[in-house]
Amino acid sequence: MATGQIFSKTTQALFYNYKQLPIQRMLDFDFLCGRETPSVAGIINPGSDGFQKLFFGQEEIAIPVHPTIEAACNAHPTADVFINFASFRSAAASSMSALKQATIRVVAIIAEGVPESDAKQLISYARANNKVIIGPATVGGVQAGAFKIGDTAGTIDNIIQCKLYRPGSVGFVSKSGGMSNELYNTIARVTDGIYEGIAIGGDVFPGSTLSDHILRFNNIPQVKMMVVLGELGGSDEYSLVEALKQGKVQKPVVAWVSGTCARLFKSEVQFGHAGAKSGGELESAQGKNQALRDAGAVVPTSFEALESVIKETFEKLVEEGKVPIVPEITPPPIPEDLKTAIKSGKVRAPTHIISTISDDRGEEPCYAGVPMSTIIERGYGVGDVISLLWFKRSLPRYCTQFIEICIMLCADHGPCVSGAHNSIVTARAGKDLVSSLVSGLLTIGPRFGGAIDDAARYFKDAYDRGLTPYEFVEGMKKKGIRVPGIGHRIKSRDNRDKRVQLLQKYAHTHFPSVKYMEYAVQVETYTLSKANNLVMNVDGAIGSLFLDLLSGSGMFSKQEIDEIVEIGYLNGLFVLARSIGLIGHTFDQKRLKQPLYRHPWEDVLYTK
Repeated sequence: MATGQIFSKTTQALFYNYKQLPIQRMLDFDFLCGRETPSVAGIINPGSDGFQKLFFGQEEIAIPVHPTIEAACNAHPTADVFINFASFRSAAASSMSALKQATIRVVAIIAEGVPESDAKQLISYARANNKVIIGPATVGGVQAGAFKIGDTAGTIDNIIQCKLYRPGSVGFVSKSGGMSNELYNTIARVTDGIYEGIAIGGDVFPGSTLSDHILRFNNIPQVKMMVVLGELGGSDEYSLVEALKQGKVQKPVVAWVSGTCARLFKSEVQFGHAGAKSGGELESAQGKNQALRDAGAVVPTSFEALESVIKETFEKLVEEGKVPIVPEITPPPIPEDLKTAIKSGKVRAPTHIISTISDDRGEEPCYAGVPMSTIIERGYGVGDVISLLWFKRSLPRYCTQFIEICIMLCADHGPCVSGAHNSIVTARAGKDLVSSLVSGLLTIGPRFGGAIDDAARYFKDAYDRGLTPYEFVEGMKKKGIRVPGIGHRIKSRDNRDKRVQLLQKYAHTHFPSVKYMEYAVQVETYTLSKANNLVMNVDGAIGSLFLDLLSGSGMFSKQEIDEIVEIGYLNGLFVLARSIGLIGHTFDQKRLKQPLYRHPWEDVLYTK
């Protein structure tokens, strides 16, 4: 066990098992104390490497992350403290691994419930190799103005109130981490503050004892008095009794053992810590307090009197001229995290993205304000979800069912169309699903799929302006523009597209108005007089019927309809639908284990 100071203002630690909050609290404490370098040299996150971004004051820093303890120790040979935030299941193994590293002198084990046999092995190894264990079941420790472990002393506000940003004259050791925070505050009120504070942990077998640290404090010149907070159960306090009796401690020791209330219970009492268990008289709080009092420690009559006894002991040292005046300083303010400042209303920060269609911040995601559970409970379908996410409103059932019909009818059109062909070739090249899908989607445009939007735009413009089919078609011809939604390579007057017929039948049955579709049919009648294959195709049917859906539902203003058509909503419907088929073709080729595609020579016209 070390015989003197174990931390300093240059101490650096390796932090095992990444925990953002305690690491940031350590770095904030560093900044508060005016340290030039962060106290966390590296983070060990098994199986990971790279960097973690944290703040050192107002500066954002990158702390290296290592996959193993050995790698971290090799990378940071000056880091001699190992802060172990592993669970109780793996804390012993990782702590032993750290103790075996030549560079590590101090290991703090935060986990509770480390098996006692494992704890004994760790203690035996540490003592044989002159290393220090703090814990298990500890919050850690702090050297005021220099270094602190993890969450020791709590929030920055508490640290400032306890004056831990600069060294005082009191050495403090406790079994309880929670009570150590209370005593830091108490000591700061009635003395010049803590020089070093340690919580040894509440397990039955702590890695270092109360007396270990009192003997250390006795050898640190800056420590002028010590405060000890023990608890009932075990016999750790008696090693301090023996040290006091043998004259090994020359500085005043104020001590109190908590748990005097245990005598009020008729049966044996187990308090919060594994070691805080009422036993015989020797393990009782009263027995320990009396033994410490008899050995020369200053022991109050109750916990309530502890503060006044600490004050009296300190003031006596001041009167004797044994305590130098500690100059008070004003610590620098710790910059607030942006999230915290925004939440408290101290700053206004601009957002970078606006979303009006979904919100995942609550207990469940919402689509256009409709909770996910409602969508499922009401039996909504894909069409309803599209209406919420695309149109930001719940459309009538006939509308959402029409959307679903469009998706089903447009899902696929065989392996020979350009999009399917591209996906098939890409899949056979061994590429992944997303690459194959995107390869097919990239062919969608004015000649493949994209005609839905154009059909809606031109049919709407012509109908709204009152153009006859003749004026519309001939006007387009003069501009050199083919009428979108009219014409098919295979279908004709005598071989109509079944998909178009199904859509028209549904609209006639369910839509309150089909004025745009009827106009498109009149245009078709005129174009068929010119050529037998200038028949309405599925793009024209969907484009014109969607105009009827938007205008006939009464849920969209004229401006909204114009915007929907202009933005390209209807082409989005084709993209969504055709993705189903493209994914299917990709899976089909991979399932069949098809080889790399090579276009046949005989299908190419080679010419000069």
